[in-house]
Amino acid sequence: MKISLEFLKKLREETRAGVSDCRQALEDANGDYGKAKKLIMERGLEKAAKKGGRETSQGLIESYVHAGRVGVLVELRCETDFVARTDDFKTLAHEIALQVASMNPRNAKELLASPYIRDASLTVEALVKQTVAKVGENITVAGFTRIALGE
Repeated sequence: MKISLEFLKKLREETRAGVSDCRQALEDANGDYGKAKKLIMERGLEKAAKKGGRETSQGLIESYVHAGRVGVLVELRCETDFVARTDDFKTLAHEIALQVASMNPRNAKELLASPYIRDASLTVEALVKQTVAKVGENITVAGFTRIALGE
C-alpha cells in the first residue's frame, strides 16, 4: 500500500512519533489517518507502561506565579539530563505547575488523578504518559509546593 507523504508528515507533527512508527501505523490502518493516530497513541501508552519502573534521577524544578497571588514549585523527574532539556519535558513541567496552581491538589496521587485543566477528557496522569511515549523515558512528579497569599 502506498502511504501518503502528506499524512505521514501530519501524523509525525501531531504525535511527534518517529517516521517509521508513523509509517507502520498508517500501513496497519490501511491509510486511515484517524485510525493511525489512535494506533500511535495506544502504542505510545504501551511503551510508557514498560518504562514505569525505571529510576528517575534527573529532571528540573518548574516555577509558576499567578498574578502575584499564587506560587507553585514542581519537581519533575526523568531518567536523563538530555530529556530534561527537551521542550516536551519543559512544557509538561509548566503544564503541571499550572494544574497545581489552579486545582490545589493535596499530593501527587491526587494531582495525577485530576482532570487536566486544558482538556477534561484527559487526566494529568494520561498527559504524563503521553510525554513518556514521546520522549521515551520514565517521568515522575517527585513533589510540588503551592503557596497562596493569605492561606
